[in-house]
Amino acid sequence: MAETHKSLSSTHTEEMKKPCIEADLVLTLIPFLESTDQEMLLHAGRAIGRICYDNRDLQEELVKVGVITSLVRILTDYAENEPLVHVDLLALCNLADLDTAREALSKTKVAEQLVRQLKRAENHERLEIVFEVLHALAQNDALKVQLVEAGVQEVLSEILLRLQGSSQAEDTCIVKAASDLIVSLLLGGKKGNTNQLKVVKNHAKATVPISSRHENNQGRLPAFSLYGNCERMVQLGVIQQLLDLLEKHVESGDISVQHAALSALRNLAIPVVNKVQILEEGVAERIQTLLRSEMPPVQFKLLGTLRMLADGQADAAEILGQDPMLLNRLVQWCNANDHTGVHGEANRLLASILRHNRSQEVVKAIQEAQGVKHLVSMTSSEHVATQNEALNALAIASAIDLETLEESFKESQLVQSLHKLLQDDNTSPEVKYNSMGLLCSLLNSGDLRQEIEEDKIKETLEQLCSHSNANVVKEAVTTLQVLRGKT
Repeated sequence: MAETHKSLSSTHTEEMKKPCIEADLVLTLIPFLESTDQEMLLHAGRAIGRICYDNRDLQEELVKVGVITSLVRILTDYAENEPLVHVDLLALCNLADLDTAREALSKTKVAEQLVRQLKRAENHERLEIVFEVLHALAQNDALKVQLVEAGVQEVLSEILLRLQGSSQAEDTCIVKAASDLIVSLLLGGKKGNTNQLKVVKNHAKATVPISSRHENNQGRLPAFSLYGNCERMVQLGVIQQLLDLLEKHVESGDISVQHAALSALRNLAIPVVNKVQILEEGVAERIQTLLRSEMPPVQFKLLGTLRMLADGQADAAEILGQDPMLLNRLVQWCNANDHTGVHGEANRLLASILRHNRSQEVVKAIQEAQGVKHLVSMTSSEHVATQNEALNALAIASAIDLETLEESFKESQLVQSLHKLLQDDNTSPEVKYNSMGLLCSLLNSGDLRQEIEEDKIKETLEQLCSHSNANVVKEAVTTLQVLRGKT
């Protein structure tokens, strides 16, 4: 059995991964993560990691079946087994970008274990992996507080002081990662976390001179950003420095710097007051060069940054939604099935632009870019959050300009897709509710109303009037009334 796992752990090419995925091998391997045989854990962990790399759907499935608990247990029980810890950290690194994974991790003691590994790290590679996981976790408020309570700021200060004065490139990268993590810990956060954030801020102030010296020597952003005031940072002109940095390193092809700069932009775009100002400073225009990037990590981070800009901002969504180059590239990435992360983020950005937009011109622009069919496909996603994002986006777009979208809805068989969602017992109540809300909008079109009637959705709606969820019942009654022309 150990030899089998050893063989599987070398499965890293697409040709070898495909049959493993089709055979549901990942779920078969999961129970082996409960083993006490450390060699078995090592090979099972490698196999799962390699099969699931760059496959968002499989990663979501792993979280759903409880792999997070196993990973944290391994990190806790075998903290000094270097190869096993390495595999475990890589697995966490792959999963930590998922909201579901961060939510699951917030219910564990992973913060304590990561701080422990940060203290133990003796080489740059290990430090970089731990930092990457910590950066992802710092996007979750609960985990942010847990990291502070575990004393991460003290370890960061020690690392910065230890590397003070070093001119080695590897040390500079570590200083930057530590500085960026302090920024992440300071940004956002809920009011109730004030005491913890004060602790981080005190450590940040103590290490600013060290960080600034390293950053400035490399021509990078000065570390005054460690004070954590996003609005002030934007006022001080950080955006232009970041954009200059991005343009410079797009030409040189330095992915790590592009990734870091985009992460900083994304964090700065979190406060509502910053979003429109950032766009007004020319972000949309100046990141055009990044749209040409063929590097999936850069594409993924760029999409997440733009989605943060559009979040909750009609003005920002309108600017992005009328950029033909951006929309055409988005549609290309929506077709990028070989990179599920980029594919998923492109779809989510498209939905976000429509959801937060109130302009008829944006609806027409997305229609012309042939983006509507991708939003309809999103409604069939395995992930409830993705389905709801698409359904809400389509409902808002329909309310703004149904006439423009009518033909695309017919070609992409939206009505039939909605009917399947309503018929499927496995569809979540929220998705059923939002599907019916969209149906109500579609009934304002004569042609789509005819499709709804011909598909006999009325019978399904009548059945949903006895659904166990009260909101579903209420919406089914409302939709039937609209269908019968009573409202």
